[in-house]
Amino acid sequence: MTSATSAVEPSRAVLLGSLVVIAWSGEHPDESDDVPFLMAYPLGDGTEGPEGAETAARALLDELGMPAGSVLDKDRGAALPVTLVVQGGQAVLTMPSLTVQCPVPPEWLVAAERRGTVQFMFATRSWPEALPGIAVGDERLRAFAGDEDTISTAGHCVLPVRRLRG
Repeated sequence: MTSATSAVEPSRAVLLGSLVVIAWSGEHPDESDDVPFLMAYPLGDGTEGPEGAETAARALLDELGMPAGSVLDKDRGAALPVTLVVQGGQAVLTMPSLTVQCPVPPEWLVAAERRGTVQFMFATRSWPEALPGIAVGDERLRAFAGDEDTISTAGHCVLPVRRLRG
């Protein structure tokens, strides 16, 4: 009798699980005006938990050309296969085979309009406590987004703000 085994590699989306985007604006050490920030992060609810989500996020960042730990300037950020469209109080982030949107606060819209760019961070580290539709306080946001582990394992770039033409 012959036996055969089959290994099916789970898709990145199944491993990544839920991907959330959060927007805020604030001071930047090198800037005088508020800076708009946008961060994508997995919830860690994929089929292989937070570890699988991190692996999938790292693979996606490699594919995008902004590997974990990288910091790309606006020229390199504009060349990535990532687009940011801001329209109707929403930020819509599009990457290969992935589109995510989130509502943005009015002060974020003002900062994004004034600058024409957004500081984007794609965290590979899961943040299961920050669920969509539930407000995240400033202290919790600073604790996660400002954590050295989150910063050093994320991909960072400056994305140009695009608008729909009417």
